Amino acid sequence: MRQKLKIALQMDPFEKLDLKGDTTFILGLEAIKRGFELYFYTPSDLIYKNNNVYAKAKILDLAFENGKETFNYGKEKVLKLSSLDVILMRQDPPFNMSYITATHILEKIASQTLILNNPFHVRNAPEKIFVTEFSKFMPETLITRETDEIIKFKNKNKNIIIKPLYGNGGEGVFYIKDNDSNFNVIIENFLNSNEEQFIIQSYIPEVKKGDKRIILIDGEVVGAINRIPAKNENRSNMHVGGKPIKTSLNKNDKLICETISPHLKAKGLFFVGIDVIGNYLTEINVTSPTGIREINRLNKTNIEKIFWDKILKKL
Repeated sequence: MRQKLKIALQMDPFEKLDLKGDTTFILGLEAIKRGFELYFYTPSDLIYKNNNVYAKAKILDLAFENGKETFNYGKEKVLKLSSLDVILMRQDPPFNMSYITATHILEKIASQTLILNNPFHVRNAPEKIFVTEFSKFMPETLITRETDEIIKFKNKNKNIIIKPLYGNGGEGVFYIKDNDSNFNVIIENFLNSNEEQFIIQSYIPEVKKGDKRIILIDGEVVGAINRIPAKNENRSNMHVGGKPIKTSLNKNDKLICETISPHLKAKGLFFVGIDVIGNYLTEINVTSPTGIREINRLNKTNIEKIFWDKILKKL
């Protein structure tokens, strides 16, 4: 392992992010504190040429001073990505063809550079589908475009949740109560706005008590928060008003983590966030999990240090 590691963040532009609670920012800042050379590029900057992979990348400087996060880009240059030690895939969904193309390109150098999470397995693990590998922990679930099937499901479960398969951050999620007069309109809108199937699940009343986000690094639980939905809201995502509070893992949470951990490690899914509502596992986020800054704040921890310590053991 070389003295000064070269790290790249493949992600969305920093100027489009809310840095105040951003997980990637704190991971990058810890890399700089350790003296690593940090680069930034977006998925659209990737180049495949003559069996090599490059990116139009910029040196990235991050700082946290006087309670404020700042970033600065250095000069842009074409960087041969196999010359790097680590690439972190941190761009947000949607999980679309652009995202999938980036995983195919990065996969070309996965034997030369440590890429986290593993691009092959990220491509095969969209969060709302990957979770079906652990169906015994899921709420009753239907994935379909067939209106008749949705009606049967609703008649059986009464209150349901409908959401797009490849959305993120609670976007496009609808809670439909029994006898909801908007049911047909919502289904029609989903059919018109989604080419693929969408996911329908039985409503979990315990969501009012919170949606637990559990962070696993290399298969090990390193922290968790409970996100309480805002008043008159069923989505607990923090950008729609969810409030993070301190929490701990119960027996069922631990069983879920113990069950999925070996699968995550085997697939090279190094940094993962899982969502648990009541006793049910609802998502396994492997694309760009968040929440470590809230966990750090509530528990006086430094998960970013654990993150890089575990990476160093892999190099």
